[in-house]
Amino acid sequence: MAILLDDEAPIHGDVLETILSHVPLVDLVPSSCVSKSWSRAVNSSLRCFNKPKPWLIIHTQCTRSPYDISVRAYDPRSHVWVEISQPSIKYVSALRSSHSNLLYMLSPSKLSFSYDAMNLTWHHVDAPRVWRTDPIVAHVGGSVIIAGGTCDFEDDPLAVEIYNMESCSWETCESMPAILKDSAASTWLSIATTADKLVVAEKFTGVTYCFDPKTKNWSGPYELRPDPRIFHSIIGFANDRLILIGMIGDSENVAGVKIWKVNTENFECEELGEMPAPLIQKVKSETFGVSSISICLAGDYAYMSKSSEMAEEIVGCEFKSDGGLRWWSMKNEAAGDGSRSERVVFTCSVIGLSDLQRAMSSENRKFAVKL
Repeated sequence: MAILLDDEAPIHGDVLETILSHVPLVDLVPSSCVSKSWSRAVNSSLRCFNKPKPWLIIHTQCTRSPYDISVRAYDPRSHVWVEISQPSIKYVSALRSSHSNLLYMLSPSKLSFSYDAMNLTWHHVDAPRVWRTDPIVAHVGGSVIIAGGTCDFEDDPLAVEIYNMESCSWETCESMPAILKDSAASTWLSIATTADKLVVAEKFTGVTYCFDPKTKNWSGPYELRPDPRIFHSIIGFANDRLILIGMIGDSENVAGVKIWKVNTENFECEELGEMPAPLIQKVKSETFGVSSISICLAGDYAYMSKSSEMAEEIVGCEFKSDGGLRWWSMKNEAAGDGSRSERVVFTCSVIGLSDLQRAMSSENRKFAVKL
């Protein structure tokens, strides 16, 4: 979006800031380079009029060589979809995501992962000592934690290893709690992370444990089942608040989808609200029901969609400052590109002007707003 300058009637002050509040975030990068006064106006507009909000980023990886990845993002601040052209990512294995903004690929010989807001930087390291097919993978502080998901021929299905990014080495830790033996895989476990802690919850029972990478020990169990009718649940952090999203009823007859805020000291739950009934159908797969829902959280936003197929619509939820919830749905602009030969991975990150400035100056990344 271009804003024309007229030397005889310059735009400045609140008028300029108000105009800039309607400009898509990606277009504010060149706008901030017009002059020092425009740079100040852009920053003031973002601070006072229309703040940056978490982007939903959809990564689509072709399942055939050369395994190219295409990226589209939704910016709720500007209500626009953005097509992101970027250099090819070195292929290691199938692309996966974890706790909203961690992307990774794991093979018998290599682990590749990226955890910055726009996944600009990829780290390629040796694979963990224990071979795994479906582990939980988490980035906590300066470490990457890999747990469970081992191959049948491995001795310990609950094995835990930590990759220390300072020493560039793997360390073996206390195994996962024995009660998780039959569910120690990302298929059955939901995870959430803070700067110093990993929270792991069993999706069907709500049994929850915490892992401290510094002490390398587990604590718990805690019970995340505030409603006995919950048959499937997912956890995540939104603005340092642990959020529990629970499906009520069963996969054949979903009575509701509720959201709770969890106190991480005593793991007591406070209900925040419930998904409107018409939106439940938008995240329900015809084949797998609501148990296949994919959820990403960041900032004050949560995005939900079918995880077993490319969803035509995506449900959004905003955690309002007064404690309430705002719900909506939107068309998935990436859905038209999907096919059975593609893998779809969702991430979610709070994207600011500085993140876009780094991305636009990095390796020929290009952003195109889809109007």
